[in-house]
Amino acid sequence: MKILVIGSGGREDAIVQKLHRDAIVSGTLDQLTLFAAPGNPGMAKVATLVQRTVEDLDGLLAFAKSESIDLTIVGPEVPLALGLVDRFEKAGLAIFGPNQTAAKLESSKAYAKAFMVKAGIPTPAYREFDDLHEALHYVTSIEPPIVIKADGLAAGKGVTVAKTVDEARQAIIAAIEQRAFGDAGARVVIEQFVEGSELSLMAFVDQHGFLMMPAIQDHKQVFDHDEGPNTGGMGTFYPVPAATQDVLQKVHDEVFSRVVAQLQAQNITYRGVLFAGIIVQDGQPYVIEFNVRFGDPETQVVMELLQTDLLSLLQAVLQDRVQTHPAYFSTDPTVCVVLTCAGYPQAYKKGLLIEGLESIPSPAYVLHAGTTLDDFGHTVTDGGRVLGVVARATSLEKARDAAYRGVDHIDFEGKHYRSDIGTRM
Repeated sequence: MKILVIGSGGREDAIVQKLHRDAIVSGTLDQLTLFAAPGNPGMAKVATLVQRTVEDLDGLLAFAKSESIDLTIVGPEVPLALGLVDRFEKAGLAIFGPNQTAAKLESSKAYAKAFMVKAGIPTPAYREFDDLHEALHYVTSIEPPIVIKADGLAAGKGVTVAKTVDEARQAIIAAIEQRAFGDAGARVVIEQFVEGSELSLMAFVDQHGFLMMPAIQDHKQVFDHDEGPNTGGMGTFYPVPAATQDVLQKVHDEVFSRVVAQLQAQNITYRGVLFAGIIVQDGQPYVIEFNVRFGDPETQVVMELLQTDLLSLLQAVLQDRVQTHPAYFSTDPTVCVVLTCAGYPQAYKKGLLIEGLESIPSPAYVLHAGTTLDDFGHTVTDGGRVLGVVARATSLEKARDAAYRGVDHIDFEGKHYRSDIGTRM
């Protein structure tokens, strides 16, 4: 079995390592060949790296054909939005991820909000604008806090929760006029602020149904106590107190069930993972965003919890039978702490030597994200989010302690991380 994983982050490393572990458990390692494009040094331990960027649709397709790849798994959102799945399916190649039409649920927040309204999915009230002056006038008529979102893909950084009208105005100007997020900010969604506990809930989705994964909580802000600008995610943990049985049942019935029904009503084919970013207010879950792929850094925790063979689940999705496929997840508390470069999510240095990766005390382990090898074969930084340290234990306190012991063993210039992962609930 030849599998190609597209991406180079911690999410993709978690997927690759899970596939490798599953093959060891099942005794099929000699039948598995893993590739990662472009991959990172963590993935290189168990997979062959392919020098193709995630935007190189032609190159990725040509490689998959030349190597007779049996299954391609798409990690990041950009190739999905560009239509990579459509290209592969047209060529008769098996690929896990939604097509370009379905990917609009992430690539356009305005489209996603309209979809939710049509489907009857609970979501905060909103308005969308591409005219600067209309948007600026509108925010003066509503009470802060005000949520400003770039409509397009902005790598998890296009959202501002403005505490004042002036902050909201500055966010709108930055997006529409100054193009802080490029064309992604040419249109903005202005959304009602809903206060409550955050949940990240992912589900495997196919044409007939879905299978929910455990609820995870992410920490978006770059600094402790949820201070500073939004990032792609500074760390995750499980279990989340807000994810009660009642809340999870509502997410099942009012979110994913309605998504599948609306996809069918609009004749949209969807096979892949759907990520629902949720706020729980007074026991009611509200969807604040959809992503059309595995979350990052949520996947790092989910892959540690997943006891079922991952490949069997992916194949069940592609065969439209995931709803009846057995899936088992550990209930052990699990934590992932993300290490970033100083300056992230703004400007940061690259090429900084990373030390201590081989001395992480068990049960913690490292997943690579923004790393590469220098000319001497040393692992160095190559992105804002550099590494994730994951640990599972019998209690959340023990999982946190193990993860942070792992963090302490790693060193690079300007190493930054939040010290409160798993305490902000």
